[in-house]
Amino acid sequence: MIALDIDATNLAQHVFGVTETIPVAQAGPMTLFFPEWLPGNHGPVGPIVQLAGIEITANGQRVEWVRDTLSPFAYHITVPAGATELKIRMQHLSPTTGNQGRVTMTPEMLNIQWEKMLLYPAGHWSRNIMVQPTVKFPTGWRFGTALEPESKDGDLQTFKPVNLEVLVDSPVFAGLHYRQIDLDPGGRSPVRANIVADEAKNLEATDEQIQILRNLVTQMDRLYGARHFDHYDFLIAMTDKLGGIGLEHHRSSENSVDPEFFTGWDTHLGDRDLLSHEMNHSWDGKWRRPADQYVPNFNSPMQNSLLWVYEGQTQYYGQVIAARSGLLTKDQAIESLALTAATYDARVGRQWRALQDTTNDPIISQRRPKGWLSWQRNEDYYSEGQLIWLDVDTTIREKTGGRKSLDDFAKAFYGVQDGSFEPAPYTFEDVVAALNGVVANDWATFLRTRLDATGPDAHAPLDGLTRGGWRLVYTETPTAYQKTLYGEFKRNDFTYSLGFQTGENNAIGSVQWGSPAFDAGLAPGMEIVAVNGQASNPDRIAAAVTAAKDPAVSVTLIVKDGDQYKTVALPYHDGLRYPRLERIEGTPDRLSDILTPRKR
Repeated sequence: MIALDIDATNLAQHVFGVTETIPVAQAGPMTLFFPEWLPGNHGPVGPIVQLAGIEITANGQRVEWVRDTLSPFAYHITVPAGATELKIRMQHLSPTTGNQGRVTMTPEMLNIQWEKMLLYPAGHWSRNIMVQPTVKFPTGWRFGTALEPESKDGDLQTFKPVNLEVLVDSPVFAGLHYRQIDLDPGGRSPVRANIVADEAKNLEATDEQIQILRNLVTQMDRLYGARHFDHYDFLIAMTDKLGGIGLEHHRSSENSVDPEFFTGWDTHLGDRDLLSHEMNHSWDGKWRRPADQYVPNFNSPMQNSLLWVYEGQTQYYGQVIAARSGLLTKDQAIESLALTAATYDARVGRQWRALQDTTNDPIISQRRPKGWLSWQRNEDYYSEGQLIWLDVDTTIREKTGGRKSLDDFAKAFYGVQDGSFEPAPYTFEDVVAALNGVVANDWATFLRTRLDATGPDAHAPLDGLTRGGWRLVYTETPTAYQKTLYGEFKRNDFTYSLGFQTGENNAIGSVQWGSPAFDAGLAPGMEIVAVNGQASNPDRIAAAVTAAKDPAVSVTLIVKDGDQYKTVALPYHDGLRYPRLERIEGTPDRLSDILTPRKR
């Protein structure tokens, strides 16, 4: 059994001290791996640069290591004769600023992700390697994790041994300001919110907010029926200091939200569906997972061909359960869906790139920023996947006269084998068969048409909206949800008129490919200095767009591009355009039914 001891007390320098003891059976060549392919990240993104100071000894003598030049996540050593164990001392260096990577330690809280601070022997399935972890926490700090405590000695916490796969799937949040909330009082297995915060006041949830979080658990149970966990722990950081995260695990999830998640409830919407999304993954992605992601260890490449199920269906149910539980009102959920529909209605990149191909993005781009999202596409399997699953849901409802829905698929596909923790891999054919078990249809063609379509005639999958009783329209005023959300993000949206968004300081954050702004030569990163001869601000840009409804008027911008200034005229005359959904009179309102809380 490997002993993994973490010293997490060096808060000032953001350094985790690591001591690892690995038993060895014989002398000779041995390879140690640093985890490269990280579950939930969908790519080879293990932050090996954050591992430093590696010193290996055996029998008290130094053992030299050599990195493999073709597989640099592998370290080759020679175990000396007579050695029974290797002692490894090293450090995991949390970034100290955001430009170095995700910060995992602050003076108020920390996030232990075991895969970033260990080495493991090659040649084994990760689920066959047993590890006993211990952590020395800062004095007085409390923690949340899916791991089960074994013993405690002062600030030193020892956890029960688990296999390496479970360990990596069981991170820790700890902090000075900590609160635990029971989200399923008297339930069949514990469900807890373990919250750490930058300040104690951020922990102050109202009774109504706590009830909404409890509703989330109830609605998940009513969706799936079965539980594939003996306990579930939300790990929630209310912070603008610790790096942002939303990451799924089988018995827990890592969730970073705005410090004012509770205290600024009415004005902070950006994180509202995060908890429902990540908990949904306990069923979809962790218990049932794509067969091409069920690999031997963390250095075996994964394939992402079914992420439109793993993430797309979770994006769908994350929003649906957010509405059913009260994390979002029905109106907010509908207005959020309008933004998603408009984004993909304008996603011109489908002319050359299929949605299916975007499942490769976590490997190709490893979630680095892109400049031209509307043309390049970027992990569109999440939210365009959401639209596909709305299409599936409303098709089932239409074909069965409302007697069945995607919820029946969810219960049949994920809500079985209650109490089973062993992962259940699936294939495309399994998904199609389960859908046919709900209602007969040519589901393979239905799905492949939407996943593989390219060319000038390929369109966003918006049929689910119209079949749900709604249509996408554009008006001159944003919805209440968009106004609040974009106010929170300090984002100003002219995507569907001039063709760009701006952020603070009038900087252009995005440009729609093929829009008036694109045709005028604008690009992300430029700064709008003036509009129609006046210093630029969002209100003046909006006023200029409205004035340009007169065909004789153009919107004239002075734009700063590095050290260069230029004046551009945008011959656009259709006024401000913001997306919203509009009811189609005389049709069944299936969308509202989808968003309605389930009573059983």
